[in-house]
Amino acid sequence: MRVDLRSDTVTVPTEKMRKAMYEAEVGDDVFGEDPTINRLQEMAADICGREAALFVPSGTMANQICVRVQAPRGSEVILEEESHIFLHEVGGLAALAQVQTRLVKGVRGILQPQDIAPLFRPPGDIHAPKTSLVCIEQTSMMAGGTIYPLETIKEISRLAHEKGARVHMDGARLFNAVVASGIPARDFAAPVDSLMFCLSKGLCCPVGSMVVGNNDFIEEARVARKLYGGGMRQAGILAACGIVALTEMIDRLEEDHEKAKIIARAIEGSHLVKPDWNRPETNIIIFSLREPKAGELVKKLADRGVLCLDLDDYRIRMVTHKDVSFEGARYASEVLGELLQ
Repeated sequence: MRVDLRSDTVTVPTEKMRKAMYEAEVGDDVFGEDPTINRLQEMAADICGREAALFVPSGTMANQICVRVQAPRGSEVILEEESHIFLHEVGGLAALAQVQTRLVKGVRGILQPQDIAPLFRPPGDIHAPKTSLVCIEQTSMMAGGTIYPLETIKEISRLAHEKGARVHMDGARLFNAVVASGIPARDFAAPVDSLMFCLSKGLCCPVGSMVVGNNDFIEEARVARKLYGGGMRQAGILAACGIVALTEMIDRLEEDHEKAKIIARAIEGSHLVKPDWNRPETNIIIFSLREPKAGELVKKLADRGVLCLDLDDYRIRMVTHKDVSFEGARYASEVLGELLQ
């Protein structure tokens, strides 16, 4: 058996998505004339309770657009030290937005208001950059898919707005948080100034993410998308998958969370694993070995057909998704349990 737990980005589109792609009505989206993209954008804005949305090719582009629009060059952005925007977007904050970063260690990946409160630069200091933006990640990937509590988001946003800064939510796995917590997407979205969510992870689309905000912000984001080479033409064939995703693929994310729990059972009590690992809240499992043998364990798992990633010498990541069956999750748990004995 082959069980691919490297990422939920390896999902393939459903048959209904493929049919929707074939039948999609299209137009030139740079002119705003693709009816399928327009419908998807309206759906995304509505589900998040905001005025407008923009379809972009990738989550990285979505995040970088949101930072560029809201953080002036030379200003400072506060974010968690292992956030995707900082670690995994090729230095885009420096190369594209030309901003400075202020890194904070979160609690299980979650920024704490009391920790960031002293970090906002005082106004009028000509020696310091202006604090322009705080970025949060829902769910926190490198902490094992932990969910940002809604009250924490509200407090961070209140604090930032009092200081004249904005808040961006990297909601790549927003709907995993929605399903696991029971809190609607619009409630998570309400306190922040901008957000994005991915269609191409657990929602199974082949391409695409959505940028969401108010009308003025989205108009600026559209310009930034064009600048970054993301202006697409008859991309309704891709947006058609997103429409299927938002109507049919959200609720099934609960299955992925259950699969993660099945696999995680193999880790409990192993003397080879550090005891302080984060039990999965959603679809991501990250655990640390007591010895620097993560690469060795990943290879042994691959030899048995279970694919996953070593994040460093100690940490291993596994991610469940639609294309991992319950049978596959049980098999992965069995193999992992044997190797961790």
